[in-house]
Amino acid sequence: MPTLILVRHGRSTANTEGLLAGWTPGVALDERGAAQAAALPKRLAGIPVSEVVTSPLQRCQETLRPLLDARPELTAHTDERIGECHYGDWSGRKLAELKDEPLMEVVQNHPSAAVFPGGESMRAMQTRAAEAVREWNARVERDHGAHAVYLMCSHGDIIKSLVADALGLHLDLFQRISVEPCSLTVIRYTRLRPFLVRLGDTGDLASLVPHEEPAEGEAPVGGGAGAP
Repeated sequence: MPTLILVRHGRSTANTEGLLAGWTPGVALDERGAAQAAALPKRLAGIPVSEVVTSPLQRCQETLRPLLDARPELTAHTDERIGECHYGDWSGRKLAELKDEPLMEVVQNHPSAAVFPGGESMRAMQTRAAEAVREWNARVERDHGAHAVYLMCSHGDIIKSLVADALGLHLDLFQRISVEPCSLTVIRYTRLRPFLVRLGDTGDLASLVPHEEPAEGEAPVGGGAGAP
């Protein structure tokens, strides 16, 4: 079965403004995110990517543009199932405000029970994304062979949920996983089990520098903005 490269979109304007973007239209890459996207072709140089699949959201489309320009033989297929979680009434709100919502404690500690008001459950989010991957695995293997490599550009919570699925982790543990903007996460699928080959690889160690204020231990909903 194929190897999947999961790319989280580059840093967005919502990331830097501390907003939970969700499916809010018009959320673009910021200056740093555009630079991250521009570096993607070089990072993937030499890897024979057979197919590209993307979330329909603008920040993912912009992340892939330099790669598609560098490899005109590739066409991006849009799949809504790997689009961001539908955060419903939380979409577009400041994360600092949402921190005090009672539901946030559930999102952090028991996400399999979390249902966003006017949106979807985190359980449904994981299910649709995992189903998309399995269908694309079969399609890529059929069209390009069992050793093919393909790429998906998606979002923090989606990628974290797919990593949990690959590792056989309960969704309630997925907040322990971290993927920064424009990071590469690689899962090699086989007939009997998946193998996590890379997790949140940016090639940049800036996020390891201690912050002035210690982290509170909560996972950033939506994935966070990455290194300052």
